[in-house]
Amino acid sequence: MLEAYGLSPLHRLGQNFLHDHNILNKLVDASGVVEGDVVLEIGPGTGTLTETLLERGCIVVACELDRGLTELLTDRLGNSITLIHGDCLQKKQLNKEVVEALGDRTWRLVANLPYQIASPLLVDLLSNQPNCLGQFVTIQYEVAQRLMAKVDSDNWGVLSILVQRLAEVSMITKAPNTCFWPKPKITSACVGVIPKENMSLSDNKEFALFVTALFAKRRKQLGSIIGRDVALPEGIEAEARPSTLTIEQLELLFQIVKTLKV
Repeated sequence: MLEAYGLSPLHRLGQNFLHDHNILNKLVDASGVVEGDVVLEIGPGTGTLTETLLERGCIVVACELDRGLTELLTDRLGNSITLIHGDCLQKKQLNKEVVEALGDRTWRLVANLPYQIASPLLVDLLSNQPNCLGQFVTIQYEVAQRLMAKVDSDNWGVLSILVQRLAEVSMITKAPNTCFWPKPKITSACVGVIPKENMSLSDNKEFALFVTALFAKRRKQLGSIIGRDVALPEGIEAEARPSTLTIEQLELLFQIVKTLKV
């Protein structure tokens, strides 16, 4: 198909096409989509996953950055999907044209994500898109490990905290590089990210800035970062380092620091 359109995979756009139908079906099965469900697909490529979603009776809104692939998808799938040509992220937020196409309907993200956009997209959808019922995506295995990291581990950091504060993360399956064409040098994984019920987003942006600033000095002691004269919450020592704090402890610390700034 690519040769017929004079196209080839573009490394700069992270174009590694997932062709293993076993992995594709596991991803779609985990999403729980049924006939009539609205699905957002980012980076549909040649439409292999898109076809699987259409076979399940899903209403697909797809966003593709590559103009050549947009033409290919239009010819291949016609009006069976809503296809938007452009970058899915604009200033780290979901493309306004995509938001308009989704409207006020609830939806799920099911996608083989380009590697470079995975982290900011996951965080944006959790923080700013309450109609998103879940994200079921193929990403770098390394990013999946960060999403599911435990406190005080090497992978515990800003991404782990921001996502786990708002969602439950689960591993669906690993995806070896042989499942893709061309073969990437890394292993991938399919994960599910499901928003927690009754989560509050009122201070999410401020909390994200706080955690980002704190982990920029992750090897320093809290007393050195926020001042040793600050009364810390019970159970948190001034000698502790940011990477040893749970999300609950970070929440308590955030409230104290926020009050001090006022």
